[in-house]
Amino acid sequence: MRVMQELQKKLNTIESDFLKTYEKLQIADKIEQVGQLEREVAEPDIWKNVDEATAKNQELARLTEETQPWELMRTQIEDLGELMQISDDGMKDEFAEQIEAIEGQLAELKKALRFQGPYDSKDAIMRITSGAGGTEAMDWAGMLERMYLRFFEKKGWKVSCIERVIGEEAGIKTAVYEITGGNAYGWLKSEHGVHRLVRLSPFNANNLRQTSFALVEVLPVIKADTEVMLDEKDLRIDVYHSGGHGGQGVNTTDSAVRITHLPTNTVVAIQNERSQHQNKEKAMEILRGKLVQMQLEQHAASLSELRAGESAGWGQQIRNYVLQPYKLVKDTRTGYEETEPDKVLDGAIEGFIEAYLES
Repeated sequence: MRVMQELQKKLNTIESDFLKTYEKLQIADKIEQVGQLEREVAEPDIWKNVDEATAKNQELARLTEETQPWELMRTQIEDLGELMQISDDGMKDEFAEQIEAIEGQLAELKKALRFQGPYDSKDAIMRITSGAGGTEAMDWAGMLERMYLRFFEKKGWKVSCIERVIGEEAGIKTAVYEITGGNAYGWLKSEHGVHRLVRLSPFNANNLRQTSFALVEVLPVIKADTEVMLDEKDLRIDVYHSGGHGGQGVNTTDSAVRITHLPTNTVVAIQNERSQHQNKEKAMEILRGKLVQMQLEQHAASLSELRAGESAGWGQQIRNYVLQPYKLVKDTRTGYEETEPDKVLDGAIEGFIEAYLES
């Protein structure tokens, strides 16, 4: 009986920890939001506004994915507690295993506490841009693109390509992706900055050691005007012929859109979508994300306090990938390192992200 009492005491401690975390993450409020959204998306008239309906369905899916594991754990703890009260020591080993399993599951769920930033729950936009150095730099940007796509695949996230410009000989000049998944921005914000590669260049006839740079920008996806209010007088919107692929309709109409935020001289240009309206919406979405990222970097209280030209940009080197003369990938902010670059470049970047989130 003493063993059962100890197990019950341990379960009570786990339940107390569970309830504290449940409250901190406002799971009850989010469950209420799920119920409200379920009622709203069930209304037949909601699809009169396709964009609004799509946004609500996406939010419902995100909140459901976030809250279901907590409700399942609540049920597990309650059911196990009731069963233990009517059982004897003959079940102690089975109960001990179940309690250990619940404890491990709670530890995983508590990782959500790391995503309490104002935009951590948002989807993300990632832009990869090759630095100076021609083919070598473009190849490096392409290697980073592959690394992140493999990581997104492992996470089971939905990825859509907004823009991609390939290099003349290898790699990419730039690529922009929108990533949809639980706390996507919270997970990926650690990757924002300059990534440096040192290796023996395959594009150099003398096989000399080469240093290359690529810039990775990570922005939160902010679709609603109400979340980030922009004054129309601060925006200059230009339309022009699209120069990319996409069919006759794209290439022969003024479908491409360039939006400039005048106070900060921040420019976003999109030409991938088929219509000017779609390109404008996507450009505004990215612009909001860029301005929010600048606000976070500058520790500004509002967008009106942003200073032009003070984004981290190419000045913030966050990680070194050394393939020659030794093998090492090291984060300059946390000191975390891996000695198997091939695995890292194949998408195994969880260690770097975890180290950043825990720092």
